[in-house]
Amino acid sequence: MTLRKATNITWYDANVNRKERETLLNQKGIVLWFTGLSGSGKSTIAHAVENKLYSMGRLTYVLDGDNIRHGINQNLGFSPEDRKENIRRIGEITKLFVDTGVITLAAFISPYYEDRQRIRDILDDRQFAMVYVYIPLEVVEKRDPKGLYKKARAGEIKQFTGIDAPYEEPRNPEIVVDTSRQSVDECVDIIIKYLIEKKVITI
Repeated sequence: MTLRKATNITWYDANVNRKERETLLNQKGIVLWFTGLSGSGKSTIAHAVENKLYSMGRLTYVLDGDNIRHGINQNLGFSPEDRKENIRRIGEITKLFVDTGVITLAAFISPYYEDRQRIRDILDDRQFAMVYVYIPLEVVEKRDPKGLYKKARAGEIKQFTGIDAPYEEPRNPEIVVDTSRQSVDECVDIIIKYLIEKKVITI
């Protein structure tokens, strides 16, 4: 648990609430949390879903793991403790985005079940959907789009998820896509269908 250091603080309620913002945008705020091994296609699919939603006139934003570490979380490494803090901060950010009514696509390895569950717990059930971007380790190692698995196997990268650091698979994800078998377009269609079925967007 993160220690609260700030004292003498008071929450200030906004005059405009989430429901009113959603009405303005004609959509529901939600976090699509993309989890999976490095190189599984999380960011690629998240951005493809964003492109599709944009073409449908929807307001979205992608939070990407590497991008966040360039700014807000630049002081964090890849130890288990830093990974937990990384996801905790991102969870709080996604909560703010959902409150604005934005469809938020968060693409993070987020290897630990406990950390992902913590994000789910701070959001309403209707505001969170986990997207498990599955790919067998042997397949993603062969593809190795960034050359990271090769470096990890050679010992050049320590604490690399799937090699010398664990990845705990989601237990009950709302959506599963298999990037070893399905194209990006097929994955996008599955996710858009889910958003329509859950009435996040209407067509």
